Amino acid sequence: MRPFAYSRPTDANSAVQALSAAASANSPVADAAIQALAGGTTLLDLMKLDVMRPSALVDINPLSDVWSAVNLDGGNLKLGALARMSDVAAHADIQKNYPVVADALKLAASPQIRNMASLGGNVLQRTRCTYFRDVSYENCNKRNPGSGCAAMDGFNRTHAVLGTSGQCIATYPGDFAQALIALNATVEIIGKSSARTVSFAELHRAPGNSPQIETTLMPGELISSFSIQGRWPRSTYFKVRDRQSYEFALSSAAIALEVQDGTIRDARIALGGVATVPWRARKAEGLLKGEKFDDALASQVAEAAFEDAVGSKHNAFKIALGKRVVARALHQAAAMEI
Repeated sequence: MRPFAYSRPTDANSAVQALSAAASANSPVADAAIQALAGGTTLLDLMKLDVMRPSALVDINPLSDVWSAVNLDGGNLKLGALARMSDVAAHADIQKNYPVVADALKLAASPQIRNMASLGGNVLQRTRCTYFRDVSYENCNKRNPGSGCAAMDGFNRTHAVLGTSGQCIATYPGDFAQALIALNATVEIIGKSSARTVSFAELHRAPGNSPQIETTLMPGELISSFSIQGRWPRSTYFKVRDRQSYEFALSSAAIALEVQDGTIRDARIALGGVATVPWRARKAEGLLKGEKFDDALASQVAEAAFEDAVGSKHNAFKIALGKRVVARALHQAAAMEI
């Protein structure tokens, strides 16, 4: 690990000022010379691998007093960005009213990591692509823009089949993000001059021609909280992986349904493990609304969710697997007793 400076501001304004000190308006946040440190479960790993090389870390954990609250007020949910994954997953009201959130957090990483990792840091975690994480490979457009993508012709079993481009097929690795995008969450962002709120769906950027720009965060900005409108007791997160302990998804689905008198009034579907960004399957959702749930409908919805999927040499199996995961998750949500 390379040497770095360390600071620990005690308020949000000081933290933003510190993060903005060396920020360039044209530089991707992930490449900034000064990085925020919360749980450190991704950042420190990448620093040890020499993938990320910040000259300074700004420890934002003193902000936990005001940025780690979990509030259910008026039928809505607000989650502080510095709340720990394990605390939110164990929260009784979240398990009851937002089981998809609790499930996604419980199925992520190991208990030790969940105890350390913050919600804000978790949604910003970077890809697990081997070619990105191993600096001996020069051709990674996320790490070295314009160098090419080694995964295209390399071993790409875990890579994305949705949202890819000719520049990058790296998979977004998180679980919690699928619950957020499925539930139309919003994100509050604190910057140097003001605060702003955006849809969670607008936070991440598909690779396109600039895979190194992964989010719409501006240099110096911090995520302070996430908000979800309404309650979603009929919701679930289903994840398939190579092993049942501490493994990233090969395919996953976050499902939320609103059912009245046996008819689906609203439906939300998000896909994980198969896309370059947290992925909302809106066309598939539309097929559910106003319908009675059955096996045939589940299969039709699953097909629609992967209509635009494109497989590579080793990961084409994810398309068939993903369809089965969506159908299974739909059955799971439809059968829930609330």
